[in-house]
Amino acid sequence: MRSALYVPGDQPGKLGKALGRGADALIVDLEDAVAPASKDRARAEVAEWLRNTPTAGGCEIWVRINPGELGHADLRAVALPAVAGVCVAKTESAAELVAIDELLRDSPWIKVCPLLESGAAVLAAAEIARAPRVSRLQLGEADLRADLGVEPGPDERELLWARSQVVLASAAARIGPPLGPVSTDFRDLDRLRASTQALRRLGFRGRACIHPAQVAVVNEVFTPSAAEVERARELIGRFEAAESGVVLDDAGRMVDEAVIRQARRLLADLRES
Repeated sequence: MRSALYVPGDQPGKLGKALGRGADALIVDLEDAVAPASKDRARAEVAEWLRNTPTAGGCEIWVRINPGELGHADLRAVALPAVAGVCVAKTESAAELVAIDELLRDSPWIKVCPLLESGAAVLAAAEIARAPRVSRLQLGEADLRADLGVEPGPDERELLWARSQVVLASAAARIGPPLGPVSTDFRDLDRLRASTQALRRLGFRGRACIHPAQVAVVNEVFTPSAAEVERARELIGRFEAAESGVVLDDAGRMVDEAVIRQARRLLADLRES
């Protein structure tokens, strides 16, 4: 999942159009994008759209549900065949996800992506990552910044520890790499590219988007380049043909199994994109 595009759940007219915006996933938002007074109406409209939605054509459909009992009501309405997974807003503990797993017992195909939006959630990331159905984690940095009192500078290094913690917890739990946080400045695509490249270097392999204009940039960053693919294939071929566990690349640098693991992961990213 290189890109996941958020779409407000109370604007059904945008849902069908969003499927063709080039994102790998669509996240239909029943939480922050919907006013409290409109929750029931949005839930009913999203459920109706999901029952009648055409084939997504390679774009997975996810639904961001509310925390707590309101989210349980969301689940009962949207646990439908068209839904690949649910993003659980403001997840704080694995126990919450155990309850969701029970509610989804008749929908075994639905995956879960917890949103970590507080200091407590980030500190519990390792436990949350091992909860039932969890396929990847996602940082909700707007709420996290408010909880921590953080004011990021241009390079966002103030959030480095939290981001690395989520990457580490995902790798330890053997789930997919985490989905990067949204950028609310959808007009500055150069800054988006730079920050997305930084996320990729940290170990993220995808990013959430709030505007269709962001999707192409995010997809580009998380799609291996032709040069990267060629180098990975050449290294793997050289390593597999060698009679020892270590070979040299064209620059004379040592290539061992750890380097080859990275090359194989890059090719796996290419196949999945």
